[in-house]
Amino acid sequence: MVTNYTDEKHIQILISLLKANSIRKVIASPGTTNITFIGSIQTDPFFEIYSSVDERSAAYIACGLAAESGEPVVLSCTGATASRNYYSGLTEAYYRALPVLAITSSQAMSHTGQYFPQMLDRTVVAKDIVRHSVTIEPVDIVDDEWKVTNQINMALLELTRNGGGPVHINCVTRYSGDFSVTKLPNVRVIKRILLKDEFPVLAKGKIGVYVGNHVRWSVELTASVNDFCAAHNAVVFCDHTSNYKGKYKVLDALFGSQDDVRPDILDWDLLVHIGYVSGAYSGVHAKEVWRVNPDGELRDVFGKTTKIFQMEELDFFNHYKDGEKEDDSFLRECKAMYERLYQKIPELPFSNLWCAKEVSMKIPENSVLHLGILNSLRSWNYFDIPDSVSAFSNTGGFGIDGDISSLVGASLADPNKLYFGVFGDLAFFYDMNVIGNRHVGRNVRIMLINNGRGTEFRNYSHPAQRFGDDADKFMAAAGHFGNKSSILVKHYAEDLGYEYLSASNKNEFLLASSRFLTVEFTDKPMLFEVFTDSKEESDALYIMRNLKADVKGGAKHLVKDILGQDNVTRLKKLLGK
Repeated sequence: MVTNYTDEKHIQILISLLKANSIRKVIASPGTTNITFIGSIQTDPFFEIYSSVDERSAAYIACGLAAESGEPVVLSCTGATASRNYYSGLTEAYYRALPVLAITSSQAMSHTGQYFPQMLDRTVVAKDIVRHSVTIEPVDIVDDEWKVTNQINMALLELTRNGGGPVHINCVTRYSGDFSVTKLPNVRVIKRILLKDEFPVLAKGKIGVYVGNHVRWSVELTASVNDFCAAHNAVVFCDHTSNYKGKYKVLDALFGSQDDVRPDILDWDLLVHIGYVSGAYSGVHAKEVWRVNPDGELRDVFGKTTKIFQMEELDFFNHYKDGEKEDDSFLRECKAMYERLYQKIPELPFSNLWCAKEVSMKIPENSVLHLGILNSLRSWNYFDIPDSVSAFSNTGGFGIDGDISSLVGASLADPNKLYFGVFGDLAFFYDMNVIGNRHVGRNVRIMLINNGRGTEFRNYSHPAQRFGDDADKFMAAAGHFGNKSSILVKHYAEDLGYEYLSASNKNEFLLASSRFLTVEFTDKPMLFEVFTDSKEESDALYIMRNLKADVKGGAKHLVKDILGQDNVTRLKKLLGK
């Protein structure tokens, strides 16, 4: 017998993932809305299907079958009140931790509340009937397929996580009558690995660790990651907020952000993802991603996660750190590429980037650096900082509303340590009230990059740039906060008891920065205001992203559609191209 499946892609993905997870038992109730699902599985010999007209009874049948067999059991019903009749049985499953998967089929979610017949609102479920609930909708674009795949994987993982329990998938259908599909798609199956489980074999090929925002590392974790990299010829791609200071550190921003080329070293076979939100916007791609974190949650920022290791990072790396290799050729390749590009950097215009290049390695030892999102963090990620300096940024919520407050809060933890912060003008003025807090100590030093508008929106690569000066009206923020007043912040800072420094050109910056970076504790906190021009900020970024240094790789997407040819020509003249 030929098995035919619906042409609705999200339902094909659902069926494929059920099969990949060996979930075969189904209790089906009659209806129209679930025909695309039931009609697809009833001729597939993999599935073991039973019929129950009464959905209330069906849910209890699923409880009995799950308890006796020890396997997950699927429920399938149509729209209207059918799903309401699952409540009693799912409550039983919830309090007995039985793996029952309720798949409730539905019309388009846009019909909710519009008096369409047989359409009920299933977006809110009682707290004690299921552990997890998702709605999957038809696939129209690639991103839809990624979303549906993740949603279903998360739901199936919850069936057995931490003791297990019932889960709900609300499956929207278009009532397709096309059952001509004879082969299900290959799907990305995600498995959760616990410390007690058998660990998968590490893939062969190009391996790397990617670290997002991370707390300070223990000596033991750093050593274990170093051993892992040594054993598998791996590297650690990171930005400053990763706080990894080991031998295998690679700041990938310089070669990962080039406009014209995508280096081959950004393509990996396996990526081990640790840490939290990164502001580095790395260009790394991997065939497969393993996520390692004690929370055991799916965080699929790279779109290729296949394993979630619910454990401490140290346990993971200790398990995989032994191997036959003592090879660091991948590390040497990455560092050589960074060095080639770094040597190609010409004299930059006076900008956040130029300031970072000049002083990043002069931050006093054992101090702490806070970087504002987005421009400051990006600018400083191109250049290394001393290994003894920890770095942080508010990448969690990724807003400008509390960058300086976070710096001040950190500085209260250790009055005998210097705390530096680099922030743009919008972030500063948004959060400026905190510098008047009476607890601010003399260990705080703030560098304010004041370009007068929030230069991010005027950068050559930003979508708002196509509007030219009109972007300043409502997209950027030109003209606010004194319009780059030379005395506004000076008076504010000095009246609050700060030592105020300023610079409007490179010579003034170099002179003032020696005072700003002094290792000695001064009598007052410092505020160093650096006046830059948004055009020069944009030009500096263009230069950094268009370095030619014999980088092997494929072409990247260019930004001509944003810039327009005239601007492309002008910017290329900066590099003599």
